[in-house]
Amino acid sequence: MMSPLKPAALLLAVSLCCLSALLPWRAAASYGGKPLVTAITKDAATKLYTAPLKDTRPLVLDLSGPLIWSTCPPKHPSFECHHHVCAHAHSYHPPDCPRTGHGVTDEDDPFRCKCTAHPYNPFARKAGSGDLTRVTVTANDTDGENPLHPVSFPAVAACAPQSLLAKLPAGAVGVAGLARSRVALPTQVSRAQKVANKFALCLPSGGQGVAIFGGGPLFLLPPGRPDVTTTLAGTTPLRRNPALPGYFISATGVAVNQEQVQPAGPLVVGLSSRVPYTELRADVYGPFVKAFDKATAERKRVTPAAAPFELCYDSRELGSTRLGYAVPQVDLMLEGGANWTVFGGNSMVQVDDNTACFGFVRMAGVEKGAPAVLIGGFQMENNLLVFDEEKQQLGFSSLLFGRQTTCSNFNFTLAA
Repeated sequence: MMSPLKPAALLLAVSLCCLSALLPWRAAASYGGKPLVTAITKDAATKLYTAPLKDTRPLVLDLSGPLIWSTCPPKHPSFECHHHVCAHAHSYHPPDCPRTGHGVTDEDDPFRCKCTAHPYNPFARKAGSGDLTRVTVTANDTDGENPLHPVSFPAVAACAPQSLLAKLPAGAVGVAGLARSRVALPTQVSRAQKVANKFALCLPSGGQGVAIFGGGPLFLLPPGRPDVTTTLAGTTPLRRNPALPGYFISATGVAVNQEQVQPAGPLVVGLSSRVPYTELRADVYGPFVKAFDKATAERKRVTPAAAPFELCYDSRELGSTRLGYAVPQVDLMLEGGANWTVFGGNSMVQVDDNTACFGFVRMAGVEKGAPAVLIGGFQMENNLLVFDEEKQQLGFSSLLFGRQTTCSNFNFTLAA
């Protein structure tokens, strides 16, 4: 027979029980310590990427977003103002959003202060206010070859008004922030699953891409190919921007056709799933486009160029390789000595049956602290990117066409 608990021990047991109920990222033994996998879909209308992460409903993936947010039912749990996750949710304040404090009085309990978060829709450039709550994140654990079992866990998220869904893909119920924040999705998966704080992102150009949270391996079809995460083309240190929670790296310069373009580095480079094409600050864009123009002087042009591009070509005369159109390669020369090489498959955008355009654009409305180069979704497609917060580094595979595979070649059939 068990002996009765002493009052102090009973108080401690009750306190621990209550604490575990409050912590949305508590690790559970049933999770098994395996990485989680989810499919990624590209929305043709908005060129944004979604994953079925909230009760299997789609959230937009945002590399620059510091938190998860979605619409909420009328009755939902909330956090108190003094809870530590409330402070984490306010680590980054959205632009043009008034600072109104961390909470409001709970309508059902006038002595309780509810934590208020400020979700931000960067595509509509609007911010909102809503309770900090818990939502159910859904995915599958994986061995890197197939999904194994459905997994769900409670995650910290902000409630958002229905109006904040403007300009998101049809059916999307919010945004999954993937940035370097304590309440972003990768960190919460790491805590809940007891896995590494890293994730691999493979954006599709069509079909379903794949993301794995918590480390590798990652195998892509056809069978027999090596783990892509162990055969990366290079790595480079991740750098922080104190004002922004996204991912930044440093480049020593940009080259076209293996010739460096002025201005020389160091250049701050950001990675963004918010913009469809890589944007370059005006002082970098001008010499860069001029160099590509010179290197393709003998190619047949299409004028006027299709917006938003400056250089367009008759694609029937470009020639092709297994890496895309046969055009001069672009190299981003990175800190540490590795080059991120952009081949025709990621540099040329097919705008109609006979026209392909150089898929880089001039950065507009440059804000304070903006990077010199912002790598957009198109240039990341069919490249495996590994964001490793523990090693503070970004790994990249280069264009997977060279390995005769794509980001759409993960086998999403549940393992037997």
